[in-house]
Amino acid sequence: MDSKKQALKKDVLVRLRRIEGQVKGIQNMVDKEVCCKEVLVQVAAVRAAMNKVGGLMLENYAYNCMEFDEEDEKVQQLISALVMFLK
Repeated sequence: MDSKKQALKKDVLVRLRRIEGQVKGIQNMVDKEVCCKEVLVQVAAVRAAMNKVGGLMLENYAYNCMEFDEEDEKVQQLISALVMFLK
């Protein structure tokens, strides 16, 4: 596995562990009956974090699984548009 793939894998795993912690925090908030608005803020943060992970995986899929050329400007534009859509 090349260094770029390893870096992506590490980044995704770190993000997923952080998300896991956030979800556990939300569970704790619900258990303690914290104000719904505060819970919703945390849910939104988890959704945004998952969208970021999805964007990273989409980029990885395009360049490594489908083997598109990273220098192809049209592919970069498509990936950028899809990632922006996920936000």
